[in-house]
Amino acid sequence: MSKKKKILVALGGNSKERDISFKTGKACIKALKKIGFIVETFDPKFNSFFELNKKKINLIFNALHGKEGEDGYAQSFFEYFKIPYTHSGVVSSMNCMDKIISKKIFSKNKIKTPDYMTINKKNLLGISKMIKKKHLNFPLVVKPSNEGSSIGVKISKNIKDLKKNINILKKNYETLLIENFVGGQEIQVAVLNGKALGAIELKPKRKFYDYKAKYLKSARTDHIMPARLTKRNYSEVLKIAEKAHKILNCRGVTRSDFKYFKKKFYLLEINTQPGMTELSLVPEIALYNKVSFENLVLKIVSDAGLKK
Repeated sequence: MSKKKKILVALGGNSKERDISFKTGKACIKALKKIGFIVETFDPKFNSFFELNKKKINLIFNALHGKEGEDGYAQSFFEYFKIPYTHSGVVSSMNCMDKIISKKIFSKNKIKTPDYMTINKKNLLGISKMIKKKHLNFPLVVKPSNEGSSIGVKISKNIKDLKKNINILKKNYETLLIENFVGGQEIQVAVLNGKALGAIELKPKRKFYDYKAKYLKSARTDHIMPARLTKRNYSEVLKIAEKAHKILNCRGVTRSDFKYFKKKFYLLEINTQPGMTELSLVPEIALYNKVSFENLVLKIVSDAGLKK
């Protein structure tokens, strides 16, 4: 790929992950310039996606996170204007961002995921009966069906706790996902262009691996690379992550979030726009496998395309 190519880095945006997107974008801009690309930036908060048509660029590096950045919205504009772009396509991004759709796809393809139920403003009554019917047990996790970076995720110890958390979340979200809390090891796998790079284990000092644990140094989350698994189990979780990447038709880089409990792996979700900040897991996993940050970014760029 010619080093004279002009790359537009999309970053910022309107989601609740705007700040993280800037950190990802800035790190990737630095790497792209170091490689030798000409780089421009594009922030959808201040520029309409329709302005992309006026840009004289070779491809888009998508560094957006959250709504309108990793849910198929931005990708639909990239496709419409026929500008090759990095990461996953429209339908893949939409399916991965929607935790309910992705869990259905996991289950259909025999990938274990925590048992769950969904609620919206129409079926808020009779939650206790629904929990029994779905064979769910406390503690339960309640979260928005389409947010990233653990935004809005709450753990409920009992029905009183659950109803309180639902009342908080329903103000901002139409559909909520309620699932069994799975204990055990927190394992995350990076997949690059269809091939698993490795698995890392996280030991958060906080109650669980939430937004602060992911992005704040002060949270002091322990990163254990490689994850403390037997050789056989390590190989197994890599294969499950590759399978999830494939069945959801993902492209470029993804990060799959697992829990390992009672000798079983449970896939919580797959992230099509994983963070690329100094605390991010994908660059750390890549570096352990002797893939530098610049080389990681170059590999993501090399997979840019259309009609994904």
